[in-house]
Amino acid sequence: MAEIKVPELAESITEGSIAQWVKKVGDRVEKGEFIVELETDKVNAEIISEEAGVLTQILAEEGDTVLVGQVIAVVEAGEGAAAAPAAAAPTEAAPAPAAPQAAAAPVAAAPVVEETSGERVVASPAARRLAREKGIDLAAVSPVDPQGRVRVQDVAAHGTAPAVAPAAPTSVATSGGPVVFTPAANSDRVTIEKMSRRRQTIAKRLLEVKQSTAMLTTFNEIDMTNIMALRKRKQEEFVKANDIKLGFMSFFTKAVVAALKKYPYVNAQISGDEIHLNNFFDIGIAVSTEEGLVVPVVRDANSKNFAEIEKDIANLATKARDKKLGLNDMAGGSFTITNGGVFGSLMSTPIMNGTQAGILGMHSIVNRPVAVNGEVQIRPMMYVALSYDHRIIDGKDSVGFLKTVKELIENPEDLLLNS
Repeated sequence: MAEIKVPELAESITEGSIAQWVKKVGDRVEKGEFIVELETDKVNAEIISEEAGVLTQILAEEGDTVLVGQVIAVVEAGEGAAAAPAAAAPTEAAPAPAAPQAAAAPVAAAPVVEETSGERVVASPAARRLAREKGIDLAAVSPVDPQGRVRVQDVAAHGTAPAVAPAAPTSVATSGGPVVFTPAANSDRVTIEKMSRRRQTIAKRLLEVKQSTAMLTTFNEIDMTNIMALRKRKQEEFVKANDIKLGFMSFFTKAVVAALKKYPYVNAQISGDEIHLNNFFDIGIAVSTEEGLVVPVVRDANSKNFAEIEKDIANLATKARDKKLGLNDMAGGSFTITNGGVFGSLMSTPIMNGTQAGILGMHSIVNRPVAVNGEVQIRPMMYVALSYDHRIIDGKDSVGFLKTVKELIENPEDLLLNS
């Protein structure tokens, strides 16, 4: 008999949630075979079986919170057969519905029947979680994906099924304070969703940054005329030579590296009463996923050419959206770039990432009238923002940094001199 335990993933990770069981009780399992997906604060991890045999027990359901070292399944010697009667949901391992612990997932509140057709539904972890919360049978959901994978959008479009009994509306009045009103859970005015583990972590860390730094933001605008013309001239040649398109991100990454070399305190961080000046240039690139923003890192961006940077960014973005990022893909960045322009943002104040001292925000390219050599011309313009920790970086360095990025993007040939 072999016990399947939650492995140690990183020093800072002590628990996770069961995102998806790939195998069910009674299934044959090979040694090294992926049987369950675990969602943690940072990444999704695939847990494998160390022994071959039959999965005889599942001790934690999808959505349950589990601790590192906890036994979540049992594999015993055998060839596999139909699921045993005891293979249903492990009631003895699931949290009691009335348990007051906030960390426990509400498994009993909205059960999901996933095998009415006799086959396990293929669905993303986010889709399974939403279906579980809304009491929707995944087998009844019609996926848009031609391969039949159910995604969170499909579950949302399917609508909700009647599930838990609504809690009575409550109102609480504090002495001298405002009255707080919570609508009933089934009210058509309010839809209640449980925050995912990753969303809770994102919220916690963003709040920590706001509370523990002296964050300030400075702005500038960039005339994108020359860089757009250069990309248009070189795109076909670049694609033929490198099998990837030449985007804006490689230019901005190169410009950021050059500016960080000129203003090293923007590439620093505070540790106690010390300032640590980083002599490396690992640039985080913010990527939007179904479950929130993640920031994988392009390592040693100063030593890479445009094609290498573009390929790194594309590979990391694909891994992020497929939930294949490892902890090493996101750890240790020295500066971050985020591009709200892909969603249509005209201007924003980005929040710094972790202990870093700065983050560059890119925005939409919009044709606007600007003064050029005493004449009004229509130019493609982009607002850029630098949020920075004022404890380390003074106004002179922050403005100088952003101005350097602006000048290099407006004169992209100059980036070759900084490569």
